[in-house]
Amino acid sequence: MPRAASRAPTEPPHRPPAEPDWSRPWFAPWARLGPALWAAWRGGAALADALNVTARVHGVGAAPVFVAAAGRRAAEPYEALVARTRAVPVRDTLHDALNGLVWLHRPSLKWALNHAHAQQIARRGVGGRRGAVRDALTLLDENGVLLAAPPGLVEALRRRDWAALFVGHRAAWAQARLEVVGHGLLEQLARAPRKALTAHAWCVPAAHFDAPALPTGLTPALWTPLPVLGVPGWWPDNDDPRFYADAAVFRPGSGTRRDRPQLSALSGQPVGLPRAPTQPSTTTTP
Repeated sequence: MPRAASRAPTEPPHRPPAEPDWSRPWFAPWARLGPALWAAWRGGAALADALNVTARVHGVGAAPVFVAAAGRRAAEPYEALVARTRAVPVRDTLHDALNGLVWLHRPSLKWALNHAHAQQIARRGVGGRRGAVRDALTLLDENGVLLAAPPGLVEALRRRDWAALFVGHRAAWAQARLEVVGHGLLEQLARAPRKALTAHAWCVPAAHFDAPALPTGLTPALWTPLPVLGVPGWWPDNDDPRFYADAAVFRPGSGTRRDRPQLSALSGQPVGLPRAPTQPSTTTTP
């Protein structure tokens, strides 16, 4: 008897990386979307399909279509491709999964970043250097946080006056809103949160926090360094003021006032811990 034709090997299911700990404060905006995405991904769907299903089920009307990165035209710049096709190529990686989640939670912001990139590419082309505008856009997209906070906190942050920001004005953090929008930073926080992780903070008025408009005159100098694990409620070790005495991370700025107590002098003083900064609603904005 002739031998039966052998069956073609089935493609192994798509195996997602370890699921992030959605209970961490930096993942609060994705407490609903994140588990839903990972459930679809664990079920065997490719990441692109899992993202599309999650967007549809949760009613994210402004989300792009996600497609497998294997079909991307390498000759076309990524941001120009997204702007032209309204589709985002993704690989089955943690980095691209978190980028997709930011697209689902902040579609208006992500489209604004993409539009600004595409405009710059159309005007200047793609050369060896991106230029100040695209550098600023990339920093925000990969490593950015949105911060709406009382004026005292914002002023202390811009001066890099860490003693004022994290100790003197510690109670004011209860009135702040903070959200990580940089998917590269989210990946680092998912893999190995550590004191040295420093975001580029975009300080916005509280009234504009949910729908901020990109500022004109974009340059990397508009974003302010913020060591995110110094934020009250974001890391247990920062209950001890000695956490902030690490000058390799909390480098004094040129605007630090000399009459304020220095961090090294605060090492024996207790720090009252307020609740973590207010997190935005986990509902998506179509």
